[in-house]
Amino acid sequence: MLDRLPFLVGLRYVRAKRRNHFISFISLTSMLGLMLGVAVLILVLSVMNGFDHELRTRILGMVPHTKIEAREGLVEWEALAERLTQRERVIGAAPYVEQQGMFSAGGRNQGAMVNGIHPDWENQVSIIGKHMRQGELTDLVPGEWNVVLGSMLARQLGVGVGDRVMLLVPEASITPAGVFPRLKRFTVSGIFSVGADLDANLAYANIEDMQTLARLGDAVGGLRLELDDLFLAGSETQAILNELGSSYRGTDWTFSHGSLFQAIQMEKRMIALLLTVIIAVAAFNIVSTLVMVVTDKRADIAILRTIGATPRSIMGIFIVQGLAIGLIGIAVGVAVGIVLALTISDVIGWFESALGIQFLDAGVYFISDLPSRLHWDDVRDIVLAAFGLTFLSTLYPAWRAARVQPADVLRYE
Repeated sequence: MLDRLPFLVGLRYVRAKRRNHFISFISLTSMLGLMLGVAVLILVLSVMNGFDHELRTRILGMVPHTKIEAREGLVEWEALAERLTQRERVIGAAPYVEQQGMFSAGGRNQGAMVNGIHPDWENQVSIIGKHMRQGELTDLVPGEWNVVLGSMLARQLGVGVGDRVMLLVPEASITPAGVFPRLKRFTVSGIFSVGADLDANLAYANIEDMQTLARLGDAVGGLRLELDDLFLAGSETQAILNELGSSYRGTDWTFSHGSLFQAIQMEKRMIALLLTVIIAVAAFNIVSTLVMVVTDKRADIAILRTIGATPRSIMGIFIVQGLAIGLIGIAVGVAVGIVLALTISDVIGWFESALGIQFLDAGVYFISDLPSRLHWDDVRDIVLAAFGLTFLSTLYPAWRAARVQPADVLRYE
């Protein structure tokens, strides 16, 4: 019976109605604080995960995981592409020719990176085909000098499908009349939108047209590779270069966009740390609750000690009581947090409809709704952190209860 004493008495103290309503109020406040802290932390981390996923799928869906280039250009690129796609990590390869230039139309000028692509190969390494608003990649027919523009780039130039734009590349052509910048007129055959800054500075043309413009002959600028795990891009790129030899060079996505995702991860950690403080404050409210309970139950403690309860059992009673309060708050908080994380997009949509406002304008942000992705690893870590803080908050009041001397208390009863 004494072995079960901490659980029986501790749980009874949780259920019992108190004469001191202030103690009940503090207990309820601690429970609600834990619930709100856990729920908000789950929701915020899920939204951060959603933003991180959107950035990865949209930006890194357009940016190559790895680029392999040769010093003199790649001529027999088909054979190299077949060789590289046989590697375990490589799931796609496509040739490209990159050319920095400036588009001009109707007196408006805008710089952009023009990617010469092979329409039949590009879908292996890019999501561009899934984000075409107008036209198709197959409209990039060799010799027709068509171009696909990002939506923001087309808006800045004031052009649409069927309009013509002039591309000026930073290379000079020497003619009998003198030195002139190299110019070429393109027809806009399509517009894409991925909802990121790439819409403002990226364009696509047929690879054969860009080979002609760049005077590469049959060579291409390099191969773009898609990997099954983008976080292994650095090691996989180095392994490929070691296999191909010193005449090749390669870069991966971390050189161009690595700092962006590092910033997101750092922001996620800092927000998690700050919100954990909220949980800590709520958990340590349990300290004041249990200290007042110990003071209120000194006579009960003394009676239990006289019938054989050990100081360890007395400590267990108040640890059980504190953990019960904490676990109720944590359990409700986890339930609320999971529900909000799974439905936040619908909730925000309802508020937008009810209030007639838009929280995320697609013209300003790269998304129009609030993304959320619930990771169960985050839920597990939050629960463990909250439980650990709750357990720590019970130790001091339980220790004080174990030090109560029966003789000193019962002397005045």
